Amino acid sequence: MAQVLFYHLTRSPVALTAGVLLGKALAAGWRVALRGTDRDGLERLDARLWLGPDAGFLPHGLEGGPFDGDQPILLGLGAITNGAQGLMLVDGAAVEAAEAGALERVWVLFDGSDEGAVSAARAQWKVLTGAGVAAQYWSEADGHWEKKADSTPTPALTPALAASSLRQILPRGAPSCLRACTGLGQGPDRPDGDAA
Repeated sequence: MAQVLFYHLTRSPVALTAGVLLGKALAAGWRVALRGTDRDGLERLDARLWLGPDAGFLPHGLEGGPFDGDQPILLGLGAITNGAQGLMLVDGAAVEAAEAGALERVWVLFDGSDEGAVSAARAQWKVLTGAGVAAQYWSEADGHWEKKADSTPTPALTPALAASSLRQILPRGAPSCLRACTGLGQGPDRPDGDAA
């Protein structure tokens, strides 16, 4: 199941935070698409990522080349074309809940000193969590990252799940309560598969 991590940047530049997170994603064996909203901004980020330390080399490319599909990290403006398991969003780029749900991880990096970026991130949070996507909100505080919010979707309570939960807390021999409380127990829809 996908998880969206929002990073409210107040001290670190996008390139530095992106570099750290991209390195961790590659170490986990994931491919990543990094989506922006401005080609010039992506070109600047591309140049900064190439200047990283030798030990932290991040193999990547800018969308539009002949080997886009082979890039472990692909910077672009549109759809994922490199088979990525993760998507990083910068400069107000957005993701739909269905797209986020199909990925392992989505990172939303936004500038905490830009009120427009903060508002866009809040709106994105509401859309994604409202659609049942798990999300966490991280903020830079005093030079370290602090989790400020966590939204984990709760599974829908179905009659079978209710019956299963009741079986765990009720004493044996309380099947009449299961039937009365859940409507289960008549015929083939009984959780244990036996006909009543």
